[in-house]
Amino acid sequence: MNLTSTLLIGAGLFLAGGAWSFARQDLPRGVVVLLGVASAMCLVAGVLRLEVWNQ
Repeated sequence: MNLTSTLLIGAGLFLAGGAWSFARQDLPRGVVVLLGVASAMCLVAGVLRLEVWNQ
């Protein structure tokens, strides 16, 4: 795992936690969806940058 993939996965998990927290606080659905989409994009980008796919 290199630094970039670690940071992207960490950011994705952070944003997922924010989406979960905002959903529990009954904030507007658009904010929760935006955080969820951003989280998914960060997680996918981080997983795709893992060196395990370069074999």
